[in-house]
Amino acid sequence: MSEQTTPPPRLRADGWAFLREAVRDLRTTGAVAPSSRALAQALAAPVRARAPHPIDVLEAGAGTGAVTRVLLPQLPRGARLDVVEANPRFAARLRELAAGCPANRVTVHQAYVEELATDRRYDVIVSGLPLTNFTPAQVDRIMARYLELLHPGGTLTWFAYLGTRRARALVATRAEVHRHAAVERALAVHLRGRATESRTVLANLPPARVWQLHTEGPGTA
Repeated sequence: MSEQTTPPPRLRADGWAFLREAVRDLRTTGAVAPSSRALAQALAAPVRARAPHPIDVLEAGAGTGAVTRVLLPQLPRGARLDVVEANPRFAARLRELAAGCPANRVTVHQAYVEELATDRRYDVIVSGLPLTNFTPAQVDRIMARYLELLHPGGTLTWFAYLGTRRARALVATRAEVHRHAAVERALAVHLRGRATESRTVLANLPPARVWQLHTEGPGTA
């Protein structure tokens, strides 16, 4: 018998939901499909690296929960996960996902991460936001908020799709090309002088590069 390759009904439903939201607003959804398991595992790597210590984790731009589903079973005992998603339809799905978790372990916030009202600081921040789709000012606010929310020695992880600069150069307007370049400069300002590393994930649509930024502190490797 051939191996079953049809995704489970819930994952198929999430895929269609993601596609519908991408049609509504591709700029803020950022893709036409949820993150693959390979990409989700790469984004979750800093959480695995801190086991078995209890940690506070923030996931921003969680979408339909493709990365959340990978994060949940990898959370160490005593860890907490705050999930931030501005899209109300995605946030409702994430609350359904969080409902199966122990009380007070997972909290879903329907908000923009730069407007998140919290006194908590996080050991790991996992970003699913399509930064290259935003304006330079938005990227600056988001990155500044991430760094404000990180504990000393914390890790921020995010991804960027491969080949976007070349694709935009071929099909985008001049204004769009300039915006994309300005976003990269805004990112570079926040990365300057900080420890970063990256890896490529080919098993995703489209392929992506996953970045990690490490802040100085007692948790810095």
